Amino acid sequence: MFRELALHGIDALIVDRGDFACGTTAAPSRMIHAGLRYLEFGEKKLVSEGVHERNLLLQNCPHYIFPLPTTIPYQSRYEGMLGVIRKTLGMSPGKRAKRRGGCMIGVGLRMYDQFAAHNRQMPKHHFTSKTEAFKRRPGLHPDTIGTATYYDGWISYPERLCMEVITDAEAACDTARALNYMSAKSTNGQTVTLRDEISGQDIQVRPKVVVNAAGAWIDFANENLGHPSKLISGTKGAHLILENDELLKAMDGEMLFYETPDGRAVVALPWLGKPMIGSTDIHVDNPDEARCDDDEIDYMIGCLKHLLPNVKVDRSQILSTFSGVRPLMAKAAASTGQMSRSHFTDISEPTENANFPVFSLVGGKWTPFRAFGEQATDKLLQHFGLERKVCTESMPIGGGKDFPSTDLDRKQWTNELAEATGLNTDRTETLLVRYGTVAREVAKFCTSAPDALLEHHPSYTKREIEYIISKERVLHLDDLLLRRTAIALLGELTGELLDELLAIFASLRELSDEQIAAERKRTTDILKDRHHIDL
Repeated sequence: MFRELALHGIDALIVDRGDFACGTTAAPSRMIHAGLRYLEFGEKKLVSEGVHERNLLLQNCPHYIFPLPTTIPYQSRYEGMLGVIRKTLGMSPGKRAKRRGGCMIGVGLRMYDQFAAHNRQMPKHHFTSKTEAFKRRPGLHPDTIGTATYYDGWISYPERLCMEVITDAEAACDTARALNYMSAKSTNGQTVTLRDEISGQDIQVRPKVVVNAAGAWIDFANENLGHPSKLISGTKGAHLILENDELLKAMDGEMLFYETPDGRAVVALPWLGKPMIGSTDIHVDNPDEARCDDDEIDYMIGCLKHLLPNVKVDRSQILSTFSGVRPLMAKAAASTGQMSRSHFTDISEPTENANFPVFSLVGGKWTPFRAFGEQATDKLLQHFGLERKVCTESMPIGGGKDFPSTDLDRKQWTNELAEATGLNTDRTETLLVRYGTVAREVAKFCTSAPDALLEHHPSYTKREIEYIISKERVLHLDDLLLRRTAIALLGELTGELLDELLAIFASLRELSDEQIAAERKRTTDILKDRHHIDL
């Protein structure tokens, strides 16, 4: 929504209590999808919107969003169909089947393909026989009788995409500003007090409208803003990233979407060369307390045995974990898995305690973020009596602008950048993968002064790290390790590398020895507490 407002020339200030994208945005299953299983709960509008937005993201963010073939093994043919028939006839579907049979999956996939018919970006679904399924994946559960494969998308760097949206917004409007580590603490009715979480300094702002996009923290933020609410009933989703070549081989470049005996849907997919599994779905009251706990780890590892019983997976293979809270609307449901993933804008009119309206963005998923922002912006434009001037449907984001669309174009692009900067083509290809076409700026920065490969991570250079810290608002070291890069999550961080990166960070930020020690402790505490990374 910040980009939508900036494109309309509206003065907008976005503040984040922590780093940009450090909450729910940093904890998705790395999938760009519409939610096939939501069709079972009648959320056709949500799925249709999701498929549309998925296709737009494949076009507008080709540097971070990629097609993802997804395979569903099934162990029955007709289970679940009775409920579908009853629902079609307008009857109660009755007790939900624990497993979805091949026929039921086929019905859902045909609907999914129909939603994708306009502006189709990927192939239609197909089924594979038991013989073919076991030929490709001999380790499947012996009760498997076939598989179905359809196409969605995956995202390489969700946190970087968020940063690019922010950067594009600020470039579009001189009065658009985004501040991380800045929290909205309170209001006196006229002004809102913002707290700089780095310096501790308070700042007063006088808003005409406040947009509460705090996700799982919406009700907490509204309390501080003098607009108490009960809009969110969040559920925690935890994930594991593993070092397991056998599991990665079984995935064969695809996501495996499978069911547990209790009827939960679980996924296993390759992410940046590592297998990732998830997720859980547990109600939480305070999103600040969300962690991947031991029971969840046992649950997710145990779930894999129902998919690939002969693939050995244990705790020793865990590189990292992450956990986030889905900002679901507070609405009764039979289980957390059946809580609606839809979204809406709640508008609170001015009160005696706060004389500004609050637009709360409730619910939502990663994939339709643009559509949700557009819908909420339309309501705010109406509030101000303004007309929409810009549509973002076909607007590339960040490094997706002028991204080379074919292998030949890509080779030509990296060769030209290499010729212009003196870097070799392997290096320019690496930069293109990490930054899209923003790689031009990164390469120019890296070659404008003497540079050298990092001693403990030679895939990066010292100047590249300096670019990220100085140009992408890295205010704490974990911003670099967890969100501007994936170094920590992928298990690439060692104590030596941490110290090497900390030295670069400390030099740029001019930290004292005491501050350096505090920053190192802060970083290692966060990695251990939230991500099971113990250096």
